[in-house]
Amino acid sequence: MNLPFYSIVLDFYITKRSAYFSVASLGSDALTGYETLDAPPHYDFYANTEVWGRRRRFRPSLYQLHANPEVRKLCFSSQITKIKRKNNKKVIRCMLNIWGVILFLRLPWITAQAGIGTSIKTCLTWVIILLSSCITGITGLSTSAIATNGKVKGGGTYFLISRSLGPELGGSIGLIFAFANAVAVAMHTVGFAETVRDLMFVTVMVDATNDIRIIGIITVTCLLGISMAGMAWESKAQILFFLVIMVSFASYIVGTIIPASTQKQAKGFFSYKADIFAANFVPKWHGPDGSFFGMFSIFFPSATGILAGANISGDLKNPTVAIPRGTMMAIFWTTMSYLIISATIGSCVVRDASGMLNDTLLPSSSGVCVGDACQYGWDFTDCIHNKSCAYGISNYYQSMSMVSAFAPLITAGIFGATLSSALACLVSAPKVFQCLCKDKLYPFIGFFGKGYGKNDEPLRGYLLTYIIAACFILIAELNTIAPIISNFFLCSYALINFSCFHASITNSPGWRPSFRFYSKWLSLLGSVCSVVIMFLLTWWAALIAFGVVFVLLGYTLYKKPAVNWGSSVQASSYNIALNQCVGLNHVEDHVKNYRPQCLVLTGPPSSRPALVDLVACFTKGLSLMMCCNVAGPSPSVVEKASSDRHVTWLNQRKVRSFYRGVVATDLGSGVNMLLQAAGLGRIRPNVLLMGFKKDCRSDTPQAAHNYIGILHDAFDLQYGVCILRMKEGLDVSHTSQSHGLIYFTYNGNSVNTSISIEPEPQTSTVFQKKQEKKTIDVYWLSDDGGLTLLLPYLLTRRKRWARCKVRVFVGGETGKKEQQREEVLALIKKFRLGFHDVEVLTDIYQNPKPDNVRHFENTVGRFRLDTSPKQDSDSEPPRQQEEPWMITDQDLERNQAKSLRQIRLNEVLQDYSRDAALIIITMPVGRRGVCPNTLYLLWLDALSRDLRPPVLMVRGNHENVLTFYCQ
Repeated sequence: MNLPFYSIVLDFYITKRSAYFSVASLGSDALTGYETLDAPPHYDFYANTEVWGRRRRFRPSLYQLHANPEVRKLCFSSQITKIKRKNNKKVIRCMLNIWGVILFLRLPWITAQAGIGTSIKTCLTWVIILLSSCITGITGLSTSAIATNGKVKGGGTYFLISRSLGPELGGSIGLIFAFANAVAVAMHTVGFAETVRDLMFVTVMVDATNDIRIIGIITVTCLLGISMAGMAWESKAQILFFLVIMVSFASYIVGTIIPASTQKQAKGFFSYKADIFAANFVPKWHGPDGSFFGMFSIFFPSATGILAGANISGDLKNPTVAIPRGTMMAIFWTTMSYLIISATIGSCVVRDASGMLNDTLLPSSSGVCVGDACQYGWDFTDCIHNKSCAYGISNYYQSMSMVSAFAPLITAGIFGATLSSALACLVSAPKVFQCLCKDKLYPFIGFFGKGYGKNDEPLRGYLLTYIIAACFILIAELNTIAPIISNFFLCSYALINFSCFHASITNSPGWRPSFRFYSKWLSLLGSVCSVVIMFLLTWWAALIAFGVVFVLLGYTLYKKPAVNWGSSVQASSYNIALNQCVGLNHVEDHVKNYRPQCLVLTGPPSSRPALVDLVACFTKGLSLMMCCNVAGPSPSVVEKASSDRHVTWLNQRKVRSFYRGVVATDLGSGVNMLLQAAGLGRIRPNVLLMGFKKDCRSDTPQAAHNYIGILHDAFDLQYGVCILRMKEGLDVSHTSQSHGLIYFTYNGNSVNTSISIEPEPQTSTVFQKKQEKKTIDVYWLSDDGGLTLLLPYLLTRRKRWARCKVRVFVGGETGKKEQQREEVLALIKKFRLGFHDVEVLTDIYQNPKPDNVRHFENTVGRFRLDTSPKQDSDSEPPRQQEEPWMITDQDLERNQAKSLRQIRLNEVLQDYSRDAALIIITMPVGRRGVCPNTLYLLWLDALSRDLRPPVLMVRGNHENVLTFYCQ
C-alpha cells in the first residue's frame, strides 16, 4: 500500500533485564527449526495492568506471525507498575454507613408518626422500612451483577454506571452521587452535633441552632483530618465505631426488658405492654412532615449506605466477591435491626409524656384522663391538650437513650453511627469525584482529580467535599437536609437499576456477570419505583435532579468525549441498527424514499477535503456517505492504523461518514470491488463520486483509459456518477503529510506492536464556508432521472447554502423558447423543489470558436493512433487491440458532433456562470466500443476547462429519483 504519510521506525530499546534474544525464548522446539511464536492462552494477554514481580507477556499479532523473523528481535522492555491494594471489611463498612443518625434519633419518632402496624387504609413504619429495603435490595442485586461483570477499579458507583451505560449518563450521575455523599456528611454531622448539644443541658454557647453549627463545623474538620491521614486510619476508626454500635444495641435491648423506673415512666417508658403496642400500631400524623412520604423522605437516607463499599472499590482486594456479599448481608442485617427497634420501642414507650414525676394519676381523681399512660397510673392530659409534652416517642428524639439500660452507651452508639457514616461519606465522595475527574468528561474539574501518596489519595477532593458539607451543616436542621439527599440517592439507584436492565436486554456477549441472583425485570421495577418515589417525595427536587442529569447528558453528547468503555448503550445501538437494517429487507424501494447514498473515492480523506465537504453537505443527517481508498498490497497492521487515522480525521471534521479501504493490484479492480460489495443490505451506495483527473492531458493514455473504466463499471452496476472539478485541484496531500510510527517490541515470549499516529491537519475548503448570495447554476441538458436537480435541492437545505439562488438552464429552440421554459418550470413546480428561475439556452447548438476547437485537437493529438502511410495497414487493428485507449481518425469522425458540443458548452458556462458559487451540469455519456475512453475523458476536460467556480458533473442511472405522485 502506498502510504506517503507513514514511515516505519524500528528502534532498539534494550534494558539490562531484557537485553537478550535466546533460543529458549522462541519455544521448546526452536532447536528443531520450528519456531513456536504462537503463544498458549495466558492471563497477561487479557489484562490491562502488569503484575508486580515479573515481566508482562504479550500475544503476538497476526501480522507478527507473518513478519520476517528478524523483525521480531526488535524489542522494548516494559516498566512494571507497582500495584498495591488493601482489603477492607465491606460488610462492616456498609452496615456502619446504613446505621446512621436516623436510626438513633429519628426512627422512634417515625414509629410514633406512622405507627408499627396498619389497617387496610393506613400506612406504617414497617412499610417505610421494607419499601426502602426493597429499593436498596434490588439496587444491591443490580450493583452486584454489574460489579461482577469484569474487574472493578476505583470510582465505585460512578465507575459501575459509566462503564455500563457509558459516559453520557455515567458522568452526570457521578457528579450527583458525589454531591449526595458530600451532603450526607453534613446530615450525619448535624445528627452528631444535635446529640452533643442535648448532652450539654443548660450549657449554651450561643443558641440551640448556632450550637449545632459550631459543633458540626468542628466535627467535620476533625473527620477531614482522619480521612486525609489515609485509609489505614479510616479503617481502624470504622472497626472501633462498629464495636461501639453493637454494644449500644445490646444495652438498648436489655433496657427494654428491665422494669421501668419511676423516672422512665414519667418519660413514657413502661417496658413491654400489649396496650402500648396496640395504641402505637396505627398511625397518628402530626406536624408539617406528618405524612407517609414525609416520613419516607426522612427515613430513606438511613438505607442509602449500601454503596459504601462499592464507592471504595479501588481499595478492595477482591471487589467482585466483596461487593455482592457485603452489600446483600448489610442490607439484610440492617433491615432486621430497623424492624426490631421500631417494634420494640413502639411496644414500650407511649407517644406523649410530660417527664414530670408529679403527673401521677391520683385514686381520688374524678377528671377524664387522656392518653395511653392512664391505665398505668400516669396522667399526661394537660401536656397532650397543650401539645407541650417533652417526652414520648412523638416528641423526644433521644428515646432510645432513655430506654437503654445504660444511656451513655446509646450516646456512644449515636456518636459511632453518625461519625462512621459521616466518615464513610467523606471518603466515598472524593473517591467517586476523583475517578470522574480523571476521565476528563467535563471541563474545569481536572484540578480535583490529582492524587497524592502511594494510595493516590484525592486530597483536593477531600477539601471540596469538606466545603460542601460545611455549607449544608449551616442549615443545622436534620429534617431539612434528609429529604434533599433522598432524591439524589434515588436518582442514583434508578440509574444503577436501569444500567443492569439495559445491559441485560441488549444480549451483548460481553454481559457475563458471575453474580446470577438478579433479574432484569426486577431491576427495571426498581428503577421505575425509584423515579416514582422521587416525584412523590419532593417533585421540585426531582425535577432539579433530572434537570441536572439532562444538562450534563446534553453536554456530553455534544462534546463526545474520546472514551470507549464498551457500554450497553453501544450494544443497544448496534442491536437497533442491525434490526433496522434487516427490517429494510422487507421494504421495497420507492422513488419517494430515494436518498443519494454516496461512495466517495477520496483516497485518504484528508488528501481531498473539498470532495469530502461537498458530499457531506447533501448527505449529513440524510443518507449514507462512505469515503473509500484503494491501496496497494501492504502489511495489514499499517492498513489498520491508516483506517483508524482516517476515521479520527472524519470525526474531528464532524463529517458523518464511514471509511472503507481495500487492497488491490490497481485502482480499477479496487473500485470495482467497492462498487459491488460496499454497504449493508438496502443501505448501500447508489451514487459514485470522484475527483476529476486533473493531469489527464499529461498522464499516460493508459492511465486515462483506466480512469474512465471506473465510470463504465459504475454505469454497468446501475450507479449514478458525479465528478467534481475545481480550478485549484482537489488533492492537498502534499501540504498535509504526517507520519505514523510503528514500534515492534519483544519481551522474551512474544512480539508486541504499538502504533503512534500523529493527528492530521484540518485543511479549510470553500465548501465549509457560508456561501454568499450567489447562484447555483444547474445545466439540466439531459434527463437522467432527476439526480441533477435533486442534488442542488439538498444543498440549499443547508444553512451555508441557503442564501444561494438556484438557476436551471435547459436547451431549446429559438422559436419555442418561452413555451419550453413554461413546460420545464411547470415540471419543476410539480417536483416541489422551489426553483423558480429557468432559462432556455438556444445557442448551445452553435459551432464553438475556432481557437477552442484547435485547443481540443491539440489535446487529442497525443492520444491519437499513428496511421502514417509508411505503416502497414494490416498492422493497425492488432495495434489498436493492444492499445484500446488510442484514438483513431474514425473515432474522431464518428464522435465529432459530441466533441464540438462539449467545447461549445464550456463557452456557454464561461458566459453565464463565471460568478456562480457552484455549477452542476449533466455529464455526457460515452458509448462503450464507440467512444474510446481517452476521448471520453477529453470531453469531460473540454466541458469543465478553465471555469472559476467548482463544477460538479452529474449523470444519474436513468431511474427516477423525483416524483410528483403521492404514491
